[in-house]
Amino acid sequence: MLKHVDHFHGSDLEKIEQVYGIKKEEIVSFSANVNPLGISPRMRSALIERIDCITSYPDREYTSLRRQISAYTQAPLEHIVVGNGSTELISLFIQLEHPKKALILGPTYSEYEREISLGGGTSLYYPLQEKAGFLLDVEDLRSHLNEDLDLLVICNPNNPTSSAISQRTMRKILDECKRHDICVMVDETYVEFAPSYEDITAVPLTRYYNNLIILRGVSKFFASPGLRLGYAITGNEDLMKRINSLKNPWTINSLAAVAGELMFSDKDYIAKTKELTSKERARICRELKSWGTVKVYESYANFVLVHIEKEGVTAEALFEHAIRRKMMIRNCCTFPFLDNRYFRFCFMTPSQNDRLLACLKELL
Repeated sequence: MLKHVDHFHGSDLEKIEQVYGIKKEEIVSFSANVNPLGISPRMRSALIERIDCITSYPDREYTSLRRQISAYTQAPLEHIVVGNGSTELISLFIQLEHPKKALILGPTYSEYEREISLGGGTSLYYPLQEKAGFLLDVEDLRSHLNEDLDLLVICNPNNPTSSAISQRTMRKILDECKRHDICVMVDETYVEFAPSYEDITAVPLTRYYNNLIILRGVSKFFASPGLRLGYAITGNEDLMKRINSLKNPWTINSLAAVAGELMFSDKDYIAKTKELTSKERARICRELKSWGTVKVYESYANFVLVHIEKEGVTAEALFEHAIRRKMMIRNCCTFPFLDNRYFRFCFMTPSQNDRLLACLKELL
């Protein structure tokens, strides 16, 4: 098992405050990958009006919430289960499947490996190759799939590389996994930010493959990490029944349920988020590429992975330089297969992005 080094997560603002003596309210976090527009205005006003909902238990089945998610994702209502953030659903799924050996596409989010380990399983990593821009070679991956594996874990678009796998390629992976009786867990936390959402999301494939489960949450795209609202989509009816029988009732509080019912239908907010992300992603990547001192990898999410090619500059130095100007980026040396020459940052508002670019340019 690969060891993960301690690091500052995008949510570790209290720790940053202690170490650097900067008030957390003054820090602009380019590390958390959260929508800079903040929460949906429609959701904000409706929550105030419906605050009395906390005087009642939520519906055990969360039918209204699941109906909104169904309309939003175009997945059948009966294929959707909700949970206390996607983290709870990952944990439940791992407990149920109890994989002895899993293959994880990396570098990626460490929580997958942690949950598999807690369940007594072993994780192997299939490394995405830097020379290929961290894009997947599907034929090579297929050659590594066999009956010894119980689970394949894919983050799509991937964190921290921001690379993505098309729906067409995902079909090839699922077909091969079906042949070897391998279950596939796809984390689509960042898929709504993708420039070609319909070509990347695997949600339509849940109608045809019963070895597939997709996980999503509202933390990033809907800027609501504190709600702890997540959902899973699978066409495997037996798996759905087992998840529902294992999960505790009312793990989503009444306010989170109401918020979820509203945010998924705020089309104006969704459109503005996609437009802002698309424009800033193109502008920032174009600017970075013009410097000649960094390598910029193609971005499908709301963040970009960058490799430092200027001698004498490290991601740690960039982090220190930025945090003292009250901006937080991510040093990616803690991810498997990456070192202290990689950093990642998300796209915020145009003015905030300009501040960060000016700061980074001072060293790069």
